[in-house]
Amino acid sequence: MENIGIVAEETADLPQDIVEKHKIGIVPVALHWPGLELIPGENTFQKMRELTRMGIASLGKTSQPSPRDFLLRFESQLQRFKEIICITFTSAHSGSYNSAVLAKKLLEPEKKEKICVLDSMNASGGQALVILKAIDLIKSKKGMADVVEVLQEFIERVHLSVMFEEIKWLEASGRISSLVANVVRGMTRLGIRPVLSIKKGKITPVGLRSKARDIPAVLFRQFEKETEKPSRQGKKIRVVITHGDYPEGARRLREDIESKFQNVEIAFVNIINDILGAPTGPNTLTFAWCEI
Repeated sequence: MENIGIVAEETADLPQDIVEKHKIGIVPVALHWPGLELIPGENTFQKMRELTRMGIASLGKTSQPSPRDFLLRFESQLQRFKEIICITFTSAHSGSYNSAVLAKKLLEPEKKEKICVLDSMNASGGQALVILKAIDLIKSKKGMADVVEVLQEFIERVHLSVMFEEIKWLEASGRISSLVANVVRGMTRLGIRPVLSIKKGKITPVGLRSKARDIPAVLFRQFEKETEKPSRQGKKIRVVITHGDYPEGARRLREDIESKFQNVEIAFVNIINDILGAPTGPNTLTFAWCEI
């Protein structure tokens, strides 16, 4: 039996090869969108584009994993590992953390002691970076208490930036008002787009970028700005890029970063999960980074 295992939701957007290599227990997330299965497309984003083309105004609803979903993964992982760290999607936008905590309470006393639930205070690539840090710490043979202590401090140093192509999906989800959406549409027509980030676990606008019709180029400039100090100091930086069925944009962002920065490791590039993707829509692009 191995020492420490990991449980996380699909919201971390981890590639399957990483999940399998490190035996990570993945908790599924649900998207309830009646009739979506009848729409052509290989993924949710392609189906959303098709809905737009067809002139159908529709939006799905996401739901957090239940305590039972976490309980099943805890029980399964405890057959492989002596102890478990569960790293959840930010509690500011989901009840996943609470579901995981409740699942832990439902276990027998001797099993409860073997599980620690951590709120990543992040999403998508940001959550993934916390998991990758946990993997590094576990590989270094640190004990559970030491791993948790380092992660709790590390979580505050993970950065995530997001840009989306169209505001209508956020508007349809009810996360912003029609008034705000119309203001953003007006700015977009002028080539101005908002950049979103994670602050204290909550997705928050952090600025407006002009000449922003080219999302990969804007996010590259954002990355340059955010990492200027650690890059100047020669610090090693780990990056995760995720996208809303926008592989070309993700490829360009990756190539731009790798061509300029010698101190950057791109951990992976992957498609965004439905929890973040449904309200942000196709061609959304994100990067998450941290010092390592």
